[in-house]
Amino acid sequence: MSEHPILGQLALGYAPVIDAQRTVTATRLSILPLRPDAPLDGVALLAALQPAFGEPPKPLQLNLMSEAGLQGLAALPLPPQTQLEWPAFMSSSPQAAEAIQAARKNGTGLLLKGLSANPIAPELRGAFGRVQLDLDDARRLGLAALQGKNVLVGNARGASEIDEAFKLGASLVAGSPAIDAYEAPPGAGKQDIQADLQVIVELMSRLDQGDDVERLEQTLKRDPSLAFKLLRYMNSAAFGLPVEVSSFRHAIMLLGYARLKRWLALLLATASKDHAMRPIMYAALRRGLLMEELAKGMSESELRDEMFICGLFSLLDHMLKQPFDKLLQSIPVPERVRQALVDQTGPYKPYLDLVHAVENESAFDFRASTDALMLGIEEVNLAVVRALGKAAQLE
Repeated sequence: MSEHPILGQLALGYAPVIDAQRTVTATRLSILPLRPDAPLDGVALLAALQPAFGEPPKPLQLNLMSEAGLQGLAALPLPPQTQLEWPAFMSSSPQAAEAIQAARKNGTGLLLKGLSANPIAPELRGAFGRVQLDLDDARRLGLAALQGKNVLVGNARGASEIDEAFKLGASLVAGSPAIDAYEAPPGAGKQDIQADLQVIVELMSRLDQGDDVERLEQTLKRDPSLAFKLLRYMNSAAFGLPVEVSSFRHAIMLLGYARLKRWLALLLATASKDHAMRPIMYAALRRGLLMEELAKGMSESELRDEMFICGLFSLLDHMLKQPFDKLLQSIPVPERVRQALVDQTGPYKPYLDLVHAVENESAFDFRASTDALMLGIEEVNLAVVRALGKAAQLE
């Protein structure tokens, strides 16, 4: 029996909402009906999305691309820290005014999305805490219009567009932090892996070579903060281990070398102290968790762990400023992961394509990728919702 039939009618996408210090302040969840004329049950939609809100609820910005569905959702009490994007062209009708007032009464935050030729009624203006523009509108309005205003620029693609939006005066930007493989600038020399990440890389190499527990523990003791973070991850609710892990030795006994690589991979992808990398780390964690959720139907746990590492490492080139063909010479990864990241081939590449479609909020690419993998739409959307919820627990 279908768990949440409404998820079979949608394409879900997500993106970080980033401030000028490159801190991720919220997640933008886009909900694109695959049939624009189909009615959307707001109660069923909220029930289906419940894991994505987190426990306790984390900041979530809902971008529902359905007029009727949006008005229905506005009438419902939403979890704390949830905001609704409200298109400017929907702000002038009597029905819209009722829905806006209902959302305001429920304590739901509203963002006014886009520009409207018709002025907004004075009694409704106070309902909107922020204006959201796409990058083209921000460029057209220019620095003088945006500077000092509470403007969120949406749908930025890549670091250069995010930087441009902040230079134009945006207070927040929503978008994909990395869209292409990393390319070293002309004349750049060999980049060394950051000192604070060297211990993780060494541990992964020692695990790959089968070193004994004593040598592994000695390596880890060189970085006490790393040991603490590793144990915190292992004991988080997101990964549901049956007992509390009390030491690195205990972790090895409980998990074994093969599964321990997964935790080290998670640390490597989230341990950078460079503030500019925080949106990349956000994206990498969700890619890993989404790839793992998509692999739930696979019979071998080894394949699920590899899919997790594949998604997690898919942005490592940006974090460590090296192309994958060089980077993976020093970091051991399974062959199928190497094929996906270096050769752009192999069994995991179509799953990465699906993750890109989700991040790009493209219903067309979403359908094409699910069809190519012969996955059900509801199955993929459930994976997205669960991955977002697990990521919220880890952060």
